[in-house]
Amino acid sequence: MTETMTEKESDLAALDHLERSAVVPVVSGLQAQGDLIVIPLPMIAGSVQVWPGAQWQDVPPAGIELLLSAVGGNPHTLVAEPGTCRWTTRVSDEDSLALGVFEAAAVVYLMHAEHGASGCAPGVYVVRRQRERDGSRMRVVAD
Repeated sequence: MTETMTEKESDLAALDHLERSAVVPVVSGLQAQGDLIVIPLPMIAGSVQVWPGAQWQDVPPAGIELLLSAVGGNPHTLVAEPGTCRWTTRVSDEDSLALGVFEAAAVVYLMHAEHGASGCAPGVYVVRRQRERDGSRMRVVAD
């Protein structure tokens, strides 16, 4: 799938600096997009868990906004074909960075106007805020 195709399917547009004919990568491992990082749940299952009895929400083709960028910028949006992905924010995270977990039965896409799209292969993933070292302390990345 190309950037143009993901835009048409989701009705979310990327900024003009992105190459529309570029093939969107589909990754089954760790990937970052600005201030978010997507991690396969098995990689951090010791520190992040979905609550027992958590309520899940189906991800619609129009998407679910995962995080609005800093200073009111462009949101990070998870999009999927009907019936292929579900999302919950009912998680515990030892580092308090998790926004939620999604479970994908097919390829799903994380969309952002500045970063473009990235694909996630079928699997279960944790969506976390990224953090960075600022001198001797850690801080959340503001994109």
